[in-house]
Order: sequence, then structure tokens, then C-alpha cells
Amino acid sequence: MNNGLGDLAPPALALQSVTYNNEPDAVLRSITALSVSAANAQRKGMISSWSLHLGNCSAERIFDDEQRSRATDIVQSFGGDVRFTHFGENLGHGGAHNRLAADDDSDLIAFVNPDGIVDPATVTALVIALTPAVGIVDARQIPLEHPKEFDAESGVTSWASGALSLMRRKAFELVGGFDSQTFFLYCDDVDLSWRVRLAGYTVVHAPAARLFHDKRLSVRADYDPSEAELYYSAEATLLLAHKFDRPDVVESVMKQYADDPQEHIVRAVKEFRRREATGELPQVVENADTVTTFDKGFYADHRY
Repeated sequence: MNNGLGDLAPPALALQSVTYNNEPDAVLRSITALSVSAANAQRKGMISSWSLHLGNCSAERIFDDEQRSRATDIVQSFGGDVRFTHFGENLGHGGAHNRLAADDDSDLIAFVNPDGIVDPATVTALVIALTPAVGIVDARQIPLEHPKEFDAESGVTSWASGALSLMRRKAFELVGGFDSQTFFLYCDDVDLSWRVRLAGYTVVHAPAARLFHDKRLSVRADYDPSEAELYYSAEATLLLAHKFDRPDVVESVMKQYADDPQEHIVRAVKEFRRREATGELPQVVENADTVTTFDKGFYADHRY
């Protein structure tokens, strides 16, 4: 079967997952699902080999000796290799993934949240979607599907979610990986996707690749974000607009924030102003208007 990559030999895949105070049993479930999906892809000739790289940003190690042994047995029983890295500090989403990627030379890199459970066919579907023109592809999230627009035939979309995405290492290295100096938690995947597009690749969404991404729901059936998520989301909105040369968006968001007394909003504004005053804002990207979408706080047109 053609893996879609245009390569003479199937590529090697590194699955990367970063934990921070996650429940060990939940991570073991995620590892098991990833192992099944990767083994299926290998059996079908989509990939030549695969490995799982688990990075831990928590202060304490996520697994005790018994749990670490179980995780190793799970991965190896499905034909994969496993590596555990305890950073000893919280590097953020992009910073941790950059560190893991620097310690490997696989052809493909997959970024997956440790609270997600992949479908057995997901890795196969992602590899098939990663044709030579595509730099990064992301999966469909269930039960709360992301509403961003994508072309029904080609899958082309504005950006790929870091919850589960697959990309070529050469594309990752070409754009310098995640911008962890600017984005700690949110919008680093949007920023990476837009820079990949500026480098000449397309970004696609693959609905056939599915990830059950566990979310905390309120009594209104809405997603209920944590205080950290609220803060970093608000901060990232300003930083992304500045970096991609939209001072009008920065001004508009600042006006909205000015009337909002919530602590996370006040902190986000204060941090942006601090970076502005100390010259720590990111360098503005050239030709940004060719790849960006800023629409009512969204970074892509939304289907609903």
C-alpha cells in the first residue's frame, strides 16, 4: 500500500507525548492506544518503525517503577521502542516537544496529548494524508470536534492542532520547531502551522484520523477551561496577533480586555505590556497576510 509520502522506503515515526501532572493510569491508556495504532500502521507498510518518547514536565516523575515497567512492556509488545525523559521543570507544550524532537532523527514526528485516546486506524490515516506537498496534518477530535473550516476533498485548512498532529521532520527543522520563547501553552500550534505554510507546504485536516480528547464539561455541556488555560489563551491571542503583523487585532483585543476585570485577562495584558516595554515581543513575520486568519478571535474560518 502507498503511504502517500512519495518515499522509496517507509519512514520511521516518533510519537511524542508531554505530561504535566497527568494521572498515570490515563497516560497508560493513551500509550496502549498509540501502540495499537502505530503497530497497525507498521503492519500495513505505512511506517518502517516507530517509537514513543514520553516527556514529563511535572516536578515529580509520573510513573513509579512498576508503572514505568508496564508502559515499556506495552510499547515493546507492539513492536515499538520507548524513551522516558523527566525534564524537572515545566517547559510548556512547545518547549518540551522541541526538546524531545532534538534527541531523535526519525523521518516523521507526531505530537499527541497524553489525555487523548487514538483510534486503531489513526496513525495510518495521518501518514496517508501526509503527501509530499503537506507539511503537517492533524486529526479529528471527538467528542468535541474542532469547528475550524477545512476543504472537504483536500483537507486543506488554516492550522493544525497540537492535540494530535503529524509532520515531516525536515519541515519541523526547516521552520525551527515550535516558538517556545513566545508561546508557552496556546497558539504555538497555530504559529507553527502558519510558518509551515509560509515555507511552501500545505496544512491539512484528516477526519479519518480520530482522537478521543477528554474534556471537562460544565452542566451546560460547555468546555470548562482551567485558570491556566484561560490565562495562556488570552496571552497567546495578543502575542500571535503581534507576531503576524496585525497591530489592528492587538488594539481591538486590548479594547475588549480593558473592560474585563477577570484576573487572567488583567495578567495577560500586564505581561504583554511588560514584553513590549522590555523588547521581548517576537519579531514580526514577513508576508504574514498570505497565511493568517483573524476573525472574531478565531484563527480559521469556522463551520459553526
